[in-house]
Amino acid sequence: MNELDQSRPDGPLVIVVDDDDAVRESICELLLSVGTETASFASTASLLEADVLHRPGCLILDVRMPGVNGLEFQGRLAATGISASIIFLTGHGDIPMTVQAMKAGAVEFLTKPVRDQTLLDAVDRAIAVDLRKRSDDLAVRESILLFESLTPRERQVMKAVVLGALNKQIAFDLGISDITVKLHRASMMKKMKTTFVTHLVSVWQALPQAMRDAI
Repeated sequence: MNELDQSRPDGPLVIVVDDDDAVRESICELLLSVGTETASFASTASLLEADVLHRPGCLILDVRMPGVNGLEFQGRLAATGISASIIFLTGHGDIPMTVQAMKAGAVEFLTKPVRDQTLLDAVDRAIAVDLRKRSDDLAVRESILLFESLTPRERQVMKAVVLGALNKQIAFDLGISDITVKLHRASMMKKMKTTFVTHLVSVWQALPQAMRDAI
């Protein structure tokens, strides 16, 4: 059984996965009382059948459940490239389990019973982490698209600029004139939608290493 409030299909969603019906209901009621949209599932298998993992927000996972448990599910999500913001909530936690979860990127590891405010605070942090990660990922994707619009020569000029080379040095290294460097540099900066070298450097550093090494 699962429940999903679809009143805000693009807003943050807190997904609760726990095989205890009473726990799921209690958590969802608490979150709904503060205006947070929720979806609840009795197992990770039922969660995977629903089209909700793409939504911004976070997961509240029990550790011990029938089938794939919470820690295993965390690993499977990571293996498939899904970067989920996860809070573990369990009545059977121990130190090795906590360490494993946190090393794998969990935002919090809480034990039952948990204070309402403690859980709400953890949810706020987890949603903030997820939104920040999504924003960062979007910025990287946009930078990659802009970089791919550059000509091979403009990419060479960009690399030289972010490494601190002056126009005369770039011209010498590439075997072209100073004026040609200036033209390529102006075109490159325009395509990358930036006017400051400091911003260009941050964009460059956000590009995948393989893309930077290919120049």
